[in-house]
Amino acid sequence: MRTHAQAVVIGGGVVGCSVLYHLAKAGWRDVMLIEKSELTSGSTWHAAGGTHTFNGDANVSRLQKYTLDLLRELEAFSGQSCGIHANGGLYLASNDGEMDFLHLMASRARHLHMETEILSVREAKKFNPLLEEQYFIGAAWRADGGHCDPAGTTQAYAKSARMLGAEIHRFTRVLELNQRRDGTWDVVTDKGTVHADHVVNCGGLWAREVGHMVGIELPVLAMEHMYIVTEAIPELEGRDREFVNTTDFSGEIYFRQEGKGALLGTYEKACVPWSPVKTPDDFSMQLLPDDLERIAPELEVGFKHFPAVARAGIKKVINGPFTFAPDGNPLVGPVRGLRNYWVACAVMAGFSQGGGIGLVLSEWMTKGDPGSDILAMDVSRFGSFATPTYTYRKVVENYRRRFRLAFPNEELPEARNVRATPVYGRFDQAGAVWGANFGLEHALWFAPDGVARQETPTYRRSEAFPIVKAECQAVRKTVGMYETSNYGKYEVRGKGARAWLDKVLACKMPRPGRMALAPMLSPAGKIIGDLSISCLDEDRYMLFGSGFAEEFHMRWFWSQNPPADVTVLSRASTLTGFSISGPNSRALLQKLVRVDLAKDAFKLFQLTETAVGLAPCILSRSGFTGELGYEVWTTPDFQVALYDDIVEAGQNFGLVHFGGRALSSLRLEKNYGSFNKDFRPDYTPAETGLDLFVDFSKPEFNGRDAVLKERETGPKKKFVTMVVDADHADVIGYESIEKDGKPVGYVTSGGFGHCVGKSIAMGYVPAALASDGETFTINIFGKICTATITAKPLHDPKGLLLRG
Repeated sequence: MRTHAQAVVIGGGVVGCSVLYHLAKAGWRDVMLIEKSELTSGSTWHAAGGTHTFNGDANVSRLQKYTLDLLRELEAFSGQSCGIHANGGLYLASNDGEMDFLHLMASRARHLHMETEILSVREAKKFNPLLEEQYFIGAAWRADGGHCDPAGTTQAYAKSARMLGAEIHRFTRVLELNQRRDGTWDVVTDKGTVHADHVVNCGGLWAREVGHMVGIELPVLAMEHMYIVTEAIPELEGRDREFVNTTDFSGEIYFRQEGKGALLGTYEKACVPWSPVKTPDDFSMQLLPDDLERIAPELEVGFKHFPAVARAGIKKVINGPFTFAPDGNPLVGPVRGLRNYWVACAVMAGFSQGGGIGLVLSEWMTKGDPGSDILAMDVSRFGSFATPTYTYRKVVENYRRRFRLAFPNEELPEARNVRATPVYGRFDQAGAVWGANFGLEHALWFAPDGVARQETPTYRRSEAFPIVKAECQAVRKTVGMYETSNYGKYEVRGKGARAWLDKVLACKMPRPGRMALAPMLSPAGKIIGDLSISCLDEDRYMLFGSGFAEEFHMRWFWSQNPPADVTVLSRASTLTGFSISGPNSRALLQKLVRVDLAKDAFKLFQLTETAVGLAPCILSRSGFTGELGYEVWTTPDFQVALYDDIVEAGQNFGLVHFGGRALSSLRLEKNYGSFNKDFRPDYTPAETGLDLFVDFSKPEFNGRDAVLKERETGPKKKFVTMVVDADHADVIGYESIEKDGKPVGYVTSGGFGHCVGKSIAMGYVPAALASDGETFTINIFGKICTATITAKPLHDPKGLLLRG
């Protein structure tokens, strides 16, 4: 064993071997993998080995496509068979909601060049002759589904890595991870110590324990998972090809051919977490006792939907543990506060995602950037709220729902009220229907008296549609109050704060008492933050952004090495606030402050520290609705008093509560993009239109060279707002935008503009087509709808109300 390595990968499953291979392929030949037992001995060896490109996130789908293509390359390079069965994937729908989902999946697939064909049930039976037609109403077919040999695939990664110069040490146990002052690591094993520049936690079932070695609690939990293999099925005799991998959403099963029989797996309601406190050190190449009674309800449905399987009888039962994160997606990336420490764990779909994860992590480690937006997998999407108890409850919840559809208007009930602001009770009394953002409860909409606080999960317009409309109209006509506590909030202070921020942000720095919109860029010139910055004084600033990205942004600030005289603080739990928006907002707040709020006295993007009623506050003239508006921030101990004062003063001005659904509609009417939907780390300022807020005259800021180069050449695509001729439903996101029947772009967000009476979509199209009035088509649940670019906002196109 060498005593030094550029990187040590801990864990020899399919993900660890992929990371090792990709690091070696990227040019880091002094890399090694350490595995305490045999390769694949945790979860990999007993996996079903399914492969597919289906995912709700477009970039994850692309990475899964990369993984599937890579398997052929690995076979050719290493000579090791991956046991590839490219037999395709069939997705079965039993109700209208599932058919809506299949149409959405088909539209999304077109812009990714992953064709999906919508089928009748009779057509579907040609792909899987075992299905019972009466239980289904339609299906979708994708050619990229299949399965592979778990052991062979892992060995192909491992052999390829060795051929590139990497080392693999089996039966070697990591005992300690100790970081040196220079950020490198001493990896202490039972066979000696390795000095490593980087450490990668690919521990799989032991990822939690490897995290404990460096003092972190990763939100992972292992679950027992069973699948059955049947005896030979007579109906399959004489076929010249395998039937396709099949997913039955209502039956909540996956199903494929295995030899002359079938493999059928399910995610049962009576699920069992495995080793929730500590994974046994000596667990290796072991299965768990089977318990068919536990999966009997799901098997009963599966046998009914596929009766030939029931007639065949069960040959064997496989029950083994797999790890999950709270939302079911992998945990990938660097960890704030630990230099040169990386994670790639909780990868349930390792044979679909392992190659892509190895690629982005190797790019991140060797080049400083993952190469694409992986927010859906980024470990930073969880913060301190993701305790072991939270993780336990959410993993169990998501395991039970793994094959249930995820509706955009559905909020899951487990591990709620983890974080709540002091006005939770007040808002609840006002009828709030709650969602959760980064663990924090926030109001989505407000149910009027006598209206149930519930809505049917749907991809279309729900019962809340007319209620949200009323909230939007009230904001436009009188005044509305929205709680902004779920925003990301950061304080930067110190003598060097202004100089440091001037390099971290691409905008022109505001003067004291002013605020500015502040794009934050990566060295590659990509959008990693769509923030606002408020200058309280020369050495004290507040930044506001997406609450979802709080840990993501705190990690970025930390990575930018603030000097000793600069302090960066998250104000997530120490600052609360409200947005007061609408024509009557000025008159309402003037009742509560001594500051003159007249148009010319307190202008757009001006701010001050002042008392608002009983509460000491930061008051700014800003907002996200496109109306005359203000944002008011105070500490949690004053929030209830501030709320009560605003509500009392608002009685004479028609004050209403409005939630996140209304805010989304209002911002669509103003062509306002949103971070994590429309603006993500794949996009540049010129593509998004945020170049309007970039100070190109600054001599130094992150991404400057890249954006100056793009300024010369121009962007290849542009962000646009479109009016959609749709009266039955609205876009969800990632649908294909087409011109003359060919995909040219994609949707990023959308909904209904209640105050303009239009369905609205936002997205990206080629720059040459991004002209006002240009028309396209979007397939919305099987209906081809015309979409027309509107360069100016549909509401208040000149911005007179905002500046009024």
